[in-house]
Amino acid sequence: METPVARVALVTGGAGGIGAAVCRALAAQGRRVAVADLDGEGAALIAAEIGGFGLALDVTDPGSVDHALEEVRARLGPVAILVSCAGWDEMRPFAETDEPFQARVLDINLAGPIRVVRSALPAMQEQRFGRIVLVSSDAARVGSSGEAIYAAAKGGLVSLAKSVAREVVRDGITANCVCPGPTDTALFRGLARQSGDGERITQALERAIPMRRLGRPDDVAPAIAFLCSEEAGYITGQTLSVSGGLTMV
Repeated sequence: METPVARVALVTGGAGGIGAAVCRALAAQGRRVAVADLDGEGAALIAAEIGGFGLALDVTDPGSVDHALEEVRARLGPVAILVSCAGWDEMRPFAETDEPFQARVLDINLAGPIRVVRSALPAMQEQRFGRIVLVSSDAARVGSSGEAIYAAAKGGLVSLAKSVAREVVRDGITANCVCPGPTDTALFRGLARQSGDGERITQALERAIPMRRLGRPDDVAPAIAFLCSEEAGYITGQTLSVSGGLTMV
């Protein structure tokens, strides 16, 4: 019988800042970690670092999602832990967004996680054990200027986690959301540069955050790893903010 620490974890967006930190945290728990990312080479590098398995995964392609789950099962075993970190955004005032931009943001940040959760659930139901953690954003909870569609997509993840949690709780599966606040990642730095006044925006955020600094991926990863643990088995349908106190709603 498989010991709890040997369970297989799949992390989408695993080559990114928060995703890579989550992969390291889960590997430290003894999980067999599949590092999945659109950047297959980046995923392979993180996997080599932690002794995991790296693979390319495009969450906007249903075939890629199903193939990735099959590949992980063949290499490591059935997925028991899913962390959805893959995401993308670009700062645009809502009035300046258009249909192609809207479709891309929603496909990556909402439809993509839906595809991955749907594909991963059957194996969890077979095992009578599952941990699903969707990485949302505090933008979903309090809104964010210039990120209306992104915030809407991330809000959808909160609703998805709660609804899935209700449906599969009797299968031994939990589903929760973690909402990072402003976090020093490549995505954040790119958005700051795009604004044309990134240094001022960063400094303003640091003043607004009670802890007086941006979050770091290693601040977020432990919260996610805990929700993936056996000890978190009585926690489901919840939304946890990791924001240094910026939001306390």
